[in-house]
Amino acid sequence: MAFAESADQAGGQGEAGQRSWAPLLAVCAGYFMVILDVTIINVAVPVIGRELSASLTGIQWITDGYTLVFAGLLLTGGALGDRLGNRRVFCWGVGVFTLSSAACALAPNTPVLVTARLTEGLGAALIVPGSLALLQQAYPAPSARARAFGLWGSMAGIAASAGPLLGGLLVSTVGWRWVFLINLPVGAACLALTLRHVSRSPRRATRALDWPAQVAVVASVALLTAALNEAGRRGWSDPAVLAGLGLAVLAAAAFAVRERLARAPALPLNLLHSRAMSGGAVIGLLFNFGFYGMVFTASLDFQHQRDYSALETGLALFPAVAMTMFASVLSGRLTRRTGDRPLVVSGMLLAGLGLAGWAAAGSDPAYALLVAPMMAAGFGTSFALTGSTATVMGAAPPAYSGTASALFNTTRQIGSATGVALGGSLLATATDHGTGLRTSMAIGAFAYLVAAVLARLCVPPKPPATQPS
Repeated sequence: MAFAESADQAGGQGEAGQRSWAPLLAVCAGYFMVILDVTIINVAVPVIGRELSASLTGIQWITDGYTLVFAGLLLTGGALGDRLGNRRVFCWGVGVFTLSSAACALAPNTPVLVTARLTEGLGAALIVPGSLALLQQAYPAPSARARAFGLWGSMAGIAASAGPLLGGLLVSTVGWRWVFLINLPVGAACLALTLRHVSRSPRRATRALDWPAQVAVVASVALLTAALNEAGRRGWSDPAVLAGLGLAVLAAAAFAVRERLARAPALPLNLLHSRAMSGGAVIGLLFNFGFYGMVFTASLDFQHQRDYSALETGLALFPAVAMTMFASVLSGRLTRRTGDRPLVVSGMLLAGLGLAGWAAAGSDPAYALLVAPMMAAGFGTSFALTGSTATVMGAAPPAYSGTASALFNTTRQIGSATGVALGGSLLATATDHGTGLRTSMAIGAFAYLVAAVLARLCVPPKPPATQPS
């Protein structure tokens, strides 16, 4: 059955097929903006720094401030969505993100741009948790939901890999301010589609936000992300990095103690006792570690060692991008027949094989030898994302759908930051560039292998088919 038809039947809308696509288009547009902003800025920062006379610290905050706020406030965004309604909070996030993008584009100096980037991170943290919850609400039928989750997941890989290509094209033609202005029409369309075609979400006023726990998790994630980002520049033994990691652990411990004692915890610890939820979250961390670590180190290799331009780098990464969309569609179609476990396991094994092949390709392999490893990593990661997303969301009670989405995306952001930081550190400290690159790819391959083992243990098997009465 076609996706549009199954979604129509599941949602009870009874309208033309294109209407059933509207919630998916709205959610994916918002999610695409969020992830694109993580990577598109990288090729624009040198030009921004020159035009605004930004210091090195200012440039770092332009790049990392967004990620810090985004990762730190994800659980808060999820809790707000469960309490106030996911559609409402999602729309707030789109509005904040779009307006702050306009402020970024119009920024006359570095402090204004940094402030606008921090506000963008707030909007992103409100968008992402609600995105999965809204898809779960809009497509209750398992087959339609699987395809929706697959296309949602493909947005991350496409946005991450297309960011350098699109950023290089915009900066070299119309200027760096268009890196932010491009969000305005996308945000406006996303908001219009959401308000018109996405049903209102239930509000659960009894859900307490548990502000002490929210502060603890914000502090933990922000400190961890900051420490990992600095590790790529300073090295893992730097006192500031070690202090940040230690404080992040203390904040996480404070969060766990608070949640154990709270009457209405933000993230009930019994949810983490679910093998599917906790295992799915760790799988998300591991495959983001492998994929984003590959994209980051490959981008550095193409630009610094092979002298590719930003536009050429984006084109060189395109094989991985192309595979993410194909894999998400295929996994969405197969999951109804096979269940999620075989897809997640096989996807992780394929991605691990791809990075292992890159590690074994030699110190300075020709680009043609790297196409297949990149395709395998992109395909395998996207192929597994649908099943792991469905596993986490399926393990959560409806009242905690936003929180479950936030947990899954928080662990994925931690995985991305860790993969980027470790890749940068290995490239900076290895005896030669080729050794650092191969070591980074080998570690990514090992992370995928661990994810495959976890998927075998934690992702539920295909439920038995119900017999007709």
